[in-house]
This record gives sequence, C-alpha cells and structure tokens, in this order.
Amino acid sequence: MSGTSAALTPPADAVAPVRHPDAPAPGELLGAHYEHCFGCGGAQPHGLHLEARAGEGVTISAEFTVRTVHQGAPGLAHGGVLATALDETLGSLNWLLRTIAVTGRLETDFLRPVPVDTVLYLEAEVTAVAGRKIYCTATGRIGGPDGPVAVRADALFVEVKVDHFIDNGRPEEIRAAMNDPDQIRRARAFEVNP
Repeated sequence: MSGTSAALTPPADAVAPVRHPDAPAPGELLGAHYEHCFGCGGAQPHGLHLEARAGEGVTISAEFTVRTVHQGAPGLAHGGVLATALDETLGSLNWLLRTIAVTGRLETDFLRPVPVDTVLYLEAEVTAVAGRKIYCTATGRIGGPDGPVAVRADALFVEVKVDHFIDNGRPEEIRAAMNDPDQIRRARAFEVNP
C-alpha cells in the first residue's frame, strides 16, 4: 500500500511469516474467539458478527454485513465500524500463527462509501514478522470478493503474554473466560485483540 508510515514498514531483518502446523485448515471457519467480542462475538446484539475463514498460507478471508446500527452518515457505514472490521480480520491472522497479539498500530484508508445492507468482503495476510512484531495488511471490497476496494489497512500487531489481558481487563470477564471448562474456548478468548 502506498503511503504506509515508517512504523508499518518491516525492518530489514524481518522474516516471512510461517503458518503454524496446528493452524485451522484453509477454508475452515474460525468462529468467534470470544462470545462478547464486538467484532466476532454472537452475544453482541449490535456487533459486527464478522465471520472469518482460514486461507492459504497466512491469510484470512472474512465477511460482514453492514446493518443500520453500523451507520454513521445516513445510509452509510461509520468509518470507525469499517476500521473495526479491518482490525478484527487482521487480528484473526494471529490464530494462524498461534500467537497472542494485540493491535499496536492500524492505518486505514477509506476509498469508497459502504452503504447499509452491503456485504464487506475482507482479506488479510501477514507480510512479515520481526521478533514480537507482526506486520500485516487487509482490504475490504464491496459488490463481491473481487469487487472494488472500499477500505484497506496496514497494521502492526505485537505479541503479548496472556498476562496482558489478566492485568488490564475487568476482573469479572477475565474470571469468566479463565473458568470456562472448554479449554479451546478459554484459550481462544485471549488470542486476538479483544
């Protein structure tokens, strides 16, 4: 993407990302990482309910339908909601690396308006890894997976330990997630930027 800031340019010693051997298979629906997540959780009545699928290599595809509750200007998606959809899709990439990481920087370009009732087709990929830093990019298209680009973003995610969430989250939600008897759901609650 042109105009990317220096903070989002991988350093010379960055390496190509490597898909974890236990990552979901290409085409597999990832599901919500946490039911109360605004981006992907089913328990959020006004959330995005974004659905992401593993792609080839270290890529993700996702879809989300802009609803009336997501509008900013009359009949159009709010820019912050579109940035959230990009962030959620980019964060889902960390499941393919099997890394807990949070958004460090997100630069978004808004190229076309996205009307209410439009499906936003998102694609994201990790482009490089340098230590704890994960560099990635995403696009959101309208009119179909090959339609015109409406939004795009470059991002930097930073690998963290689960303590990041335990030390900073509200205790009641942290306890509920930690006490979930389903080990997979418990682990997934802390996988991507909440």
